[in-house]
Amino acid sequence: MPALAADPTIRRQVMAAARDLLEDDAAAPVARIATAAGVSRATFYRHFGSRAELLASVEREPRPDARSRILSAAEEMLVRTSLDQLSMDQLARAAGVSRGTLYRIFPGKAAIMRGLLETYSPFEAIRQIALEHSDDPPEVFFPRISRAVVGTAGEHLGLLRAIFHEATVGSEAALAGIRPTLAAAIGMLIEYVAAQMAAGRLRPMHPLLALQAFIGPIFFHLMTRPLAEDVFGLPLDAVSAVDDLVAVTLAGLKA
Repeated sequence: MPALAADPTIRRQVMAAARDLLEDDAAAPVARIATAAGVSRATFYRHFGSRAELLASVEREPRPDARSRILSAAEEMLVRTSLDQLSMDQLARAAGVSRGTLYRIFPGKAAIMRGLLETYSPFEAIRQIALEHSDDPPEVFFPRISRAVVGTAGEHLGLLRAIFHEATVGSEAALAGIRPTLAAAIGMLIEYVAAQMAAGRLRPMHPLLALQAFIGPIFFHLMTRPLAEDVFGLPLDAVSAVDDLVAVTLAGLKA
């Protein structure tokens, strides 16, 4: 019987424990696997209908590397709590790694935040676009950026909310993790905007304010879209909606 209301973190814990145990004992029983994963037998059966289903899942889903498991678990945890409250011990258990392995890959919470940004946020894609398309005119460049943001937000909207929260009211560890990636991406966008203003394609103003005028409507739309769809209905898909917002912003920014 398929598991209902499965928690992906618990599933990962159980599968990690099962892989470790089954390497030494192919007949390891459910009770032993559940104990090794730190869950009850009832929790095990809620997430896996049977031992056979667990074995099928383990065979079907190859074990990702430790770094990927840590970041995936950290993303799920940050959606529910702040970086300051995140427990490194719980993160290690959720990722199926030892505490030593966790700290070897991510020496602290700032490193975890930076890893999340580099892996799941749109900032790396933004930086790459700014690097490769710096000669594009604004009407080509800005839609490229906005679609990269939409593509990332579709899969990691909860994490983007968490990052925004950490960037505004987060701990020093969160800010230390956010600053390098954010500064690199935003710095390149500021350089692009300043160059477009110097070329007379955008009206002169502080480049950071111009970026806020561009990014603000996109971010607000993505953050409120689930509610807007539920309450008011929204006939446009996310890409079309953001394209319209970018067109309006560009009309206001053009010289």
